[in-house]
Amino acid sequence: MSDATGHEAPEADANAWEQACAEDLAAEQARRRAQYGPPPGSAAEELRKLVDAVSEKLSGLQTPLLGAVAQGAVEQTLKQVVREAKAVVEPVIERNPDVFDHLAAAGSELLAAYRSAVEGQERRWTRGEDREDEGPAAGEHIDLD
Repeated sequence: MSDATGHEAPEADANAWEQACAEDLAAEQARRRAQYGPPPGSAAEELRKLVDAVSEKLSGLQTPLLGAVAQGAVEQTLKQVVREAKAVVEPVIERNPDVFDHLAAAGSELLAAYRSAVEGQERRWTRGEDREDEGPAAGEHIDLD
């Protein structure tokens, strides 16, 4: 590769731009991790974290209204339910991690569609455009034929 003067550029300079971009990207990613914490994992990883958090919360649940014997029985039952739930969820996550990413994306799309519909309706309500759609007045005959 040659520069404007016709001299051959050293090989180290050929990758300088790529290296500078990679360094800038790494610095930006480090800055964001420091500011916002680590990025969220995949939907499957997040589901796994949720199951772990719920099981941890349930195992530490104390009910002051129950006696010591009843508390022990409830605690054992909760631990068993948590173990069974983990036994069901873990294989599904292991076999189908991409399914959870797709479900999360679909949920986001549904939320965006709902939000768009609600915002559009709110704009019409606040401008008073929806008054003719309120339906028949009290006592007015509705023709269903």
